[in-house]
Amino acid sequence: MDDPFLLTLLPTTHDLGGFKVHRTLPSKERTTIGPFIFFDQMGPAHLPAGGGIDVRPHPHINLATVTYLFAGAIEHRDSLGTFARIEPGAVNLMTAGRGIAHSERSPVDLRPAGPELSGIQTWLALPSAKEEIDPAFEHVAKADLPLIEDGGSQARVVMGSLWGRSSPVTCHSETIYADIALAPGGSMPVDPEADERALYLAEGEASLDGMRLEPQILYVLRPGARFTLRSERGAHVMLCGGAPLDGPRHVWWNFVSSRRDRIEQAKQDWRAGRFILPPDDHDEFIPLPVAQPLTVSYP
Repeated sequence: MDDPFLLTLLPTTHDLGGFKVHRTLPSKERTTIGPFIFFDQMGPAHLPAGGGIDVRPHPHINLATVTYLFAGAIEHRDSLGTFARIEPGAVNLMTAGRGIAHSERSPVDLRPAGPELSGIQTWLALPSAKEEIDPAFEHVAKADLPLIEDGGSQARVVMGSLWGRSSPVTCHSETIYADIALAPGGSMPVDPEADERALYLAEGEASLDGMRLEPQILYVLRPGARFTLRSERGAHVMLCGGAPLDGPRHVWWNFVSSRRDRIEQAKQDWRAGRFILPPDDHDEFIPLPVAQPLTVSYP
């Protein structure tokens, strides 16, 4: 049996106080899968009563963020004046373009009992011709994402076209992204709809063509081949990928760009207060790191 995996990317795990984040992109072995340049699993966690997450306003450039939850809720505010509450199965797509600032916080109504937190947050590098487009935000409800059912297993198409169905979420370049829920004894085909693909077992137990998947590892798949996902006890698997990027990208903190000098400009702009803060969340912000940040990847 041929190994279906080109590469296995192990996570770097950070304890953020009350919950853990497992980061598999960027890594030393591989920085991108299609346009995906950052892949984080948040939780699962049940935060203490009265608590919650409070990610203060911070900046982004030349990328799009995709937030997708399994459990809990997050309130998003940005410098465009957007306010959006995201809950499981829905999508928040924030296109930073030439620059945006946003915050992410647990809703007030969920804090007394202690909010849940579980989901995936990814960054997509924008094509070089679109890096400086106007910032934008879109929220797509769970009910508006195509759901494919196959023998008790389900797959929700988060972005792009898969299994003959297409998501309404904007794609700035060729992108595939899906949430696959395998029932006990269930299966789901993985077809070669994109040049670059990867699988991530978020929860449960699963295998790909007889090869066991381990949780919190990003498996880069051989291109052009068809595979079948199976699970004996049930699993939650994410499929991501797309067309290769049109060149390398630099990453420093929350900034992504094809040009290193653009990142240096963004640093200066944030330090000097030239980014606009969210109008209803502007009393505090995350300062530019003095030390080397956790996310750094230069070609």
